[in-house]
Amino acid sequence: MRRRALMAGVGTLALSGAAATWMGRDERAVALVYRGPASVPGCPEAVAALIDTGPVALRAVFCGPQEKVPLSSGALAEAAVFAQPGGGTLREGWEHMRPYARAIREFTAAGGRYLGFCLGGYLAGATPGFALLPGDTARYIDTAGAAVRTPEETVVPVRWRNQRRHLFFQDGPVFRLREGGVTVLARYGNGEIAAAVAGYGAGTVGVVGPHPEADRSWYRDGVVNPDGIRFDLGHDLIAAVMAEQTSS
Repeated sequence: MRRRALMAGVGTLALSGAAATWMGRDERAVALVYRGPASVPGCPEAVAALIDTGPVALRAVFCGPQEKVPLSSGALAEAAVFAQPGGGTLREGWEHMRPYARAIREFTAAGGRYLGFCLGGYLAGATPGFALLPGDTARYIDTAGAAVRTPEETVVPVRWRNQRRHLFFQDGPVFRLREGGVTVLARYGNGEIAAAVAGYGAGTVGVVGPHPEADRSWYRDGVVNPDGIRFDLGHDLIAAVMAEQTSS
């Protein structure tokens, strides 16, 4: 997603005092939200707002190369969730995120939760990506029967838990998964998977192609969601990721 421009290297957090500095006294579990060159302004903030207002007691904390908290194995060790928001193209996003791939895989395999929105969903795949999914991703707009053929901002219909809904969309992925052990939350109109939860080691991976985190500021230039601006589907994704603990 190209919607909202721009900041990489894996830092090491000295947990002896630094962790206490950013964790503070808030007892909610930490959800690290990536903010940096593999995202664009507005996307990390929308994901953080979705997490902070969701049904699970989580506290969003931004991490990245120019944030107070680096994206590192040390920081991930203090978190329950790592969230990768939307951003630019997959190729550019992977160039920025490749240095973090091992830390993210190890965090998830050890029991952490990964949340991927749009580009974050692509990056959960393998060509290229973190290889967290039992399968891979593809561009929805290139699939047979896709309701959208343009990479521009729009709205797409989905069947989310068998209810017809609409979500903000910009060139998001489909998920081509081996469905045994996978919870499919939503499908596009052509049957391709739009949102799913799967196990990775002792951890859990939740991915979505459209943008259930999109707030009112995203809807411009005539783009309208017939369902209104709602966040229940994004909250459902978060709750499903936190509830499920499967192994692959």
